[in-house]
Amino acid sequence: MVRFSLSRRALVRAVSFLTAAFLVLGGFLLAQGEQLRWTRQQQALEGQHAFAELTTAVTELDTALQKGLYAATAPMLTTVLSEVYAKSQMAQMALGDIPYANVELEQTAAFLAKAGDYACALSRSAARSGGISGEEREGLAGLSAAAAELSGRLSEIQTGLTEGSLSLESLEQATARLSEAAGDAGAAVAGTTFQTMEEEFPEVPTLIYDGPFSQHLTQRTLLGLEGLPEVTQEQARQAAADFLGVRPEVFTLSSQSQGELPAYAFTAALDGGETYVEVTRQGGRVLELFTSRAMGEERLSFEEGVAAADCFLTERGFEGMEHSYYIDQEGLLTVHYAYAQDGVVCYPDLMKVSVALDTGKVVGYEASGYWWNHRARELPAPAVPEAEARAGVSPLLTVRSCRLAVIPTPGEHETLCYELACRDPEGRNCLVYLDTQTGEEVHILILIESENGTLAL
Repeated sequence: MVRFSLSRRALVRAVSFLTAAFLVLGGFLLAQGEQLRWTRQQQALEGQHAFAELTTAVTELDTALQKGLYAATAPMLTTVLSEVYAKSQMAQMALGDIPYANVELEQTAAFLAKAGDYACALSRSAARSGGISGEEREGLAGLSAAAAELSGRLSEIQTGLTEGSLSLESLEQATARLSEAAGDAGAAVAGTTFQTMEEEFPEVPTLIYDGPFSQHLTQRTLLGLEGLPEVTQEQARQAAADFLGVRPEVFTLSSQSQGELPAYAFTAALDGGETYVEVTRQGGRVLELFTSRAMGEERLSFEEGVAAADCFLTERGFEGMEHSYYIDQEGLLTVHYAYAQDGVVCYPDLMKVSVALDTGKVVGYEASGYWWNHRARELPAPAVPEAEARAGVSPLLTVRSCRLAVIPTPGEHETLCYELACRDPEGRNCLVYLDTQTGEEVHILILIESENGTLAL
């Protein structure tokens, strides 16, 4: 038998080292706990701030819609409808900053998008005919009534948040509750304030107009999934796992949505955060994913982040995707992609990929535009020569480049255009779109460029 003996000095030293190690470990765990607590506090504060902005924007949207009912002339109506659109955009931006809005506030998001788009359609109608029809005014009145009711409910919730009688769930709490409900064979879920608001959502009028939210378009075909069979829950779970390169067992079913694009939703604890994935029932294609976690110090450049997003799509079999614009939001780089067919960029086939610049991993992906619209298109030869299109832009602009692009237009239509990248005398950039068959201006985008990226508005 081999015996080990320690001198008193060695024993004291060993005990000291062991004690120090435990103290360091304890300090590390305490620091980690404090960081997690601080992160959750920040997320809660940001969510409450976003909700306050949502409440304000919906209240202002309600006011603008009421003004629209009283406008008697085409110029005033056009002005007010522009205000309606602006307020709907503000509300949608605020809604997007609430951590789990896409999980629990589907009807609210749809209403805000519909109100803004309908205002744009009525503005065009007023400009063409000097006013709007009685049926269009009835649609505006219905939206106004719904906005007033929604505004009242949001204000009640905002009061509760301010007084402390209500609090916003974290993403982890929301997904855990939804997972528990989904796993209980469809049992009723303990209603949150948001769920109650969605269940009692005000009636929204049926709108028939030249736009994507018109009632006659709600049953349109998912072109990117046409002909594909429906998948089971387990097949959808496997598709989510394959997409992220993990085991299917890590995913828990959180919900099963119906609506225009039925999907299974799963959650999993991945990469230090909670990951949410939606998979379409038809075809089993991943529709979106996002991972909720705090971003660390940026270690990748914009170029490296874009390269990581490019690689992510290529590895998953998406060919011909071209990135256009990107924006960095506190270490989260979101890159916009569109499909290119024979050199013609098809903007309806849109994807967005978000990369964490601290790790280079993809933490966000959204492809609803792609799956709604993607297919091989028959593109007509331009009837208007490129030189004539270049000459058709404003004399205040200098054309820097020109290419062909398919853009979405109202009423589920698409238009093949010349996309003219232009610059004004002050160095500001914009994109002008002219119809290749008529030469008419179809759309103009202003490029907002900063050190954090580029936005097209």
